[in-house]
Amino acid sequence: MISGIVGKPNVGKSTFFNSATLMNVAVANYPFTTINANIGTGYIRVRCVHQELGVKDNPVNSACVDGTRLIPVKMVDVAGLVPGASKGKGLGNKLLDDLRQADALIHVIDSSGSTDEEGRVVSPGSHDPLMDVQFVKNEIVLWIKGLIEKDWSRISRTAESGASGSPELVAELMQKLSGLSIRESSIEAAIHKAGLKADKPTNWNNEDLLNFSKALLDISKPMLIGANKCDLKSSKEIISKMTKALEGAYPIVPCAAEAELLLRRASQSGLISYVPGDSFFEIKDPSKITAAQRKALDLVRSEVLDVWKGTGVQKAINDAYLSLLKGIVVYPVEDESKLTDKKGNVLPDARIMHKGDTAKDLAYSIHTDLGETFLYAIDARTGLRVGADYELKNNDVLKIVATARKG
Repeated sequence: MISGIVGKPNVGKSTFFNSATLMNVAVANYPFTTINANIGTGYIRVRCVHQELGVKDNPVNSACVDGTRLIPVKMVDVAGLVPGASKGKGLGNKLLDDLRQADALIHVIDSSGSTDEEGRVVSPGSHDPLMDVQFVKNEIVLWIKGLIEKDWSRISRTAESGASGSPELVAELMQKLSGLSIRESSIEAAIHKAGLKADKPTNWNNEDLLNFSKALLDISKPMLIGANKCDLKSSKEIISKMTKALEGAYPIVPCAAEAELLLRRASQSGLISYVPGDSFFEIKDPSKITAAQRKALDLVRSEVLDVWKGTGVQKAINDAYLSLLKGIVVYPVEDESKLTDKKGNVLPDARIMHKGDTAKDLAYSIHTDLGETFLYAIDARTGLRVGADYELKNNDVLKIVATARKG
């Protein structure tokens, strides 16, 4: 699973990305600071199962801090969108192409209303971020529509002349949209949601293609709003209005990316104890904190943590993977009785899987060979065997059993 961080220029996307991944990409107060897509590792925060199972874990692919498991996930930060991006304005063509692999989108907006539609600084509260939500969605929809339109005449004729009807259209669209991280089931669902007839695609008009593209975006690349700069004075009222206006359309997570970045860097430097997503931090040694550092930390506490109960960055990441993408956490082990890998590491691996994935899907996620030679899995809690079609549950601990490849 991959989340893409999108938005217009100068809203704090790169600061959000830095705070999520602690990568040092360029941050500046002007449009188009980000030219090339930045790819990094963020983390999902969940309660680790080691306490429930009564063992002390030593993770290999993730971290466990006081019972909180931080599981790595891939994130991509791309250049800022401006109106007309789908027609190549700004860095539109490159940005949209960078989003191909994203499974979910975190749309970072300036909730203080202090940047216009192209990212230029304006008076706080003078720009309506709701306009940004709409235009970013429209640009991505038009990009998808443009990809389909280029070959629609052939796609529709081929699908309609095929013996299999609807499956033929889905197959043709899958081929055209290959590389966009879109599933067949999403295409089928989008056709249904748009109220279109899959057996008569040659009858689809321009509006039909637009409605299909809208439905496909909503289904295949779900989006949440990261309402950044929530600590500024004009933000609270704007976020309240947006929440009402977008109810049922997009989840909204108030964020203060600069505050999160400060906390994570202070934690990394050993100045404070802080777990991403907490609503508090502790200064380790007050004698080692300068007056300026204390002032900055006090400001984060009073203006962000006390008001919003967190910076929102970790919540946005969690919500993208666990809510939008319906992710669950599964712990694969090689010894189901000791809960270890071959080297004796206890609960060494934690993986984010889709709800509905099976034991065989888990095997494939570990290694292709393991999926191809899959025999069965063993539930470490019950000791019972489960088959290839066993539907994974959140916090499952499973051993995969496979046949040995010859040669």
